[in-house]
Amino acid sequence: MLRNRFTGAPVQIFPGEREIPLKILIADDSEAVRQRLSEMLSEIAGVQVVGEACDMVDALELFEKSGPDAVILDIRMPRGGGIEALRRIKGKCPRTRVLILTNYPCSQYRNKCLQEGADYFFDKSNEFMDVVGVIEGLLSASG
Repeated sequence: MLRNRFTGAPVQIFPGEREIPLKILIADDSEAVRQRLSEMLSEIAGVQVVGEACDMVDALELFEKSGPDAVILDIRMPRGGGIEALRRIKGKCPRTRVLILTNYPCSQYRNKCLQEGADYFFDKSNEFMDVVGVIEGLLSASG
């Protein structure tokens, strides 16, 4: 049975809804960004945040351990960047959905990320909330 991460209350799954949680990994060097994303995504029934990483090395380690369905990656992180993490994640598990969320939305980064297999590319300043909509879409598409 799914439970609300904050209250522990059971979350009812209705017929046709996904019974296995959609597992999400968040990798961003900003604790505030990780916390906000985790809070927003945890409010969605059927979504489970399985880990938060502040750098590329931790992100890849958590990816191996948790086997997420989707990863939200920042481009610039300590100990390696999001593009390298993207490359490794897609090389290991091409079906994992990768959402890039960055403060550097220039076309060069966008093109490189899409070339490396990113499924989505968002500007943190203008498209932060769009991440929630994509995760909800992935949830309904997989249910």
